[in-house]
Amino acid sequence: MPGPSPLRDRADDSLFSLIGDVPELVRNLVVAEVNAAKKWAIQAAKDAGIGTGFMLVALFFVFWAIPAFLAFVVALLALWLPVWASALIVFGIGLVLAVVAVLLGILRFRHLSRSENPVKAAKTDVNIVKEVADEF
Repeated sequence: MPGPSPLRDRADDSLFSLIGDVPELVRNLVVAEVNAAKKWAIQAAKDAGIGTGFMLVALFFVFWAIPAFLAFVVALLALWLPVWASALIVFGIGLVLAVVAVLLGILRFRHLSRSENPVKAAKTDVNIVKEVADEF
């Protein structure tokens, strides 16, 4: 046999008793929301941790797949060229790709240094408001 329902008919309660229950109801609501936020944060952290683990496993396999692919390319080029020449070609292509990546990274960092700092922009805005306020 189920117990009494936690909800009760409040139609006959006075206005003052209903108003008196508001702080407890608000407290219960805040506690429930905080608990729900904690539960969500724990679940999100757990999911992020598991996802990060899978990404690390994928990076491990990619780390070993790249040298295997490069060895394949050397072996393929060795069908037409001497092995030393095919290895030198693969090395040169890798070096050129690394230099291009470095140059693109430098350009991106230069772009970053040119962008306006939000804190600096906020200080400028505050100074403008102060100057306008001083005029009046």
